[in-house]
Amino acid sequence: MFVEKLLARNPQLIHATLDLYAKNEIMPDTYVVDMDMLLQNAKAILEEAKKNNMHMYFMLKQLGRNPFIAKELIRLGYDGAVVVDFKEAEVMMKHQVPICNVGHLVQPPKTMIQKLVDYGCEYFTIYTIDKAREINACAKAANKIQKILIRVIGKDDLIYSGQTAGFMLDDLDEVIKEIKQFKNLSIKGVTSFPCFLYDESKGENRPTENLLTVLKAKDILVEHDFEIDNLNTPSTTCVSTIKAMANIGSTSGEPGHGLTGTTPLHAYKDEVEIPSVLYLSEISHNLDGHSYCFGGGHYRRSHMKNALITKDLIQCEVNPPTLDSIDYHFELNQMFNVGDPVIMAFRFQIFVTRSDVVLVSDIHTNEPKIVGRYNSLGDIR
Repeated sequence: MFVEKLLARNPQLIHATLDLYAKNEIMPDTYVVDMDMLLQNAKAILEEAKKNNMHMYFMLKQLGRNPFIAKELIRLGYDGAVVVDFKEAEVMMKHQVPICNVGHLVQPPKTMIQKLVDYGCEYFTIYTIDKAREINACAKAANKIQKILIRVIGKDDLIYSGQTAGFMLDDLDEVIKEIKQFKNLSIKGVTSFPCFLYDESKGENRPTENLLTVLKAKDILVEHDFEIDNLNTPSTTCVSTIKAMANIGSTSGEPGHGLTGTTPLHAYKDEVEIPSVLYLSEISHNLDGHSYCFGGGHYRRSHMKNALITKDLIQCEVNPPTLDSIDYHFELNQMFNVGDPVIMAFRFQIFVTRSDVVLVSDIHTNEPKIVGRYNSLGDIR
């Protein structure tokens, strides 16, 4: 999906990876991250957000919940993390990374809520009264008022499979009445996902129906005399999206693939952010006119198309495994030598793979060095 853009905009990452591979410093089934370019992207996003009075919560599940990257982003000035699930929250807490939002896609289990409240998570996103009740009890035990965001859903909203959740917009008045009973909770905002998506016909990130639902929910909360300080409208958060977000009143975004220049928009246009991640493999074997390289890093929505083989960067079509199969190997539509390196660049979600993550700095001064090795869940290798 991103091979052409990577070749055009960050070939140094490809060549550095091949050099480190030739020195036996990187194994196949590894995502290689250009740290200098990632941080350059992150700085550009943060500067644009500050111009528009917006807060940025970084999303790192796609980069394997990486704590090294999290700390670098905090150093740049990011508020903290938005954690996709409670296991990512554990990683961030282990490494003393501030958590700005927890519970948006996956609610924390009741046995963990007290720990999260005590840790000082800024916002809990909720979409059940039962979870509100649990958080209220823990906030009361901690003698604090916990800020919460309401996740809403409208009848025409887009909800991805596996992410079905939210308070129905038509039920919000009744939901508010129930939550008002919890004296240690304070409703401070509203959220949904995805609020922006890439529109291929227009060549830009566009608002979704979900965003309209968020705006309607905000109006309802204001009618109930709530002071709303957080209109959280995530998805495809990058420099070119931030102004549109701010124009509709959004106060916070959640850059994830924007940090690495790998949103769908970045596959088609030269945006401010430059691609800064690739996937390294190696030819395992040949059969019946096809080569097969080691897998492990496949994501079912990767839109994987082409690979670059050998130091000559021969481009070849990739046949990813079917969605009901394990990605032991990726099939290539040509024959190569066993042991040849393979470079790919596709949409990734490292935390659902069994891949390793290698962080490399100083690529653009021609002195690349590895600054971190992690597994797909943020543990040091």
